Amino acid sequence: MLLAGKIKKYHVVLVSQSPRRRELLKGLEIDFTATRVDTDEHYPATLEGAQIPTFIAERKADAFLPSMQPDTLAITADTVVICGNNVLGKPQDEEDARRMLRTLSGNTHKVITGVCIRTLEKQRSFHAISEVTFARLTDQEIDHYIACYRPTDKAGSYGIQEWIGYIGIEKLVGSFYNVMGLPTHRLYQELNLFLA
Repeated sequence: MLLAGKIKKYHVVLVSQSPRRRELLKGLEIDFTATRVDTDEHYPATLEGAQIPTFIAERKADAFLPSMQPDTLAITADTVVICGNNVLGKPQDEEDARRMLRTLSGNTHKVITGVCIRTLEKQRSFHAISEVTFARLTDQEIDHYIACYRPTDKAGSYGIQEWIGYIGIEKLVGSFYNVMGLPTHRLYQELNLFLA
């Protein structure tokens, strides 16, 4: 049986306001509703790499727990960009976005998405990593992107599916959709295992 058939007994909730995550989950042919929870996205300083977005995804699932019913299946996710030793979340403002894009310019970075699947009875978490190499960007290109696309809601201050991705990305190793915010191939596999 396909995943869409197996998951029908649940009310699937994507706990995210991200339009990109909604678009990607819809592409898996899963009926779902979307909502959001307010959570503190700070994390312990001892966490590194993939532990960070996985911790935040689990924290979002914990925050949504009081709203869950016996037939609820919640999906939460968080994405971070890591360039060198710098963890880049969502920028605080345009100047922070400019700083992040200058950091990414001419460098290779990792995009890591942590995902948590949860029902009242069980939970499963995983992560996916993609490596992205940016060409060297000019200040004019960075300023144009920030002015026209307002990337302050995106980890690392960019959307791969937008103009900056078209002109700036030289190489991608791993899932394109993970860089957009949801590793769809891995999520499909993990949901099948979760529902087995």
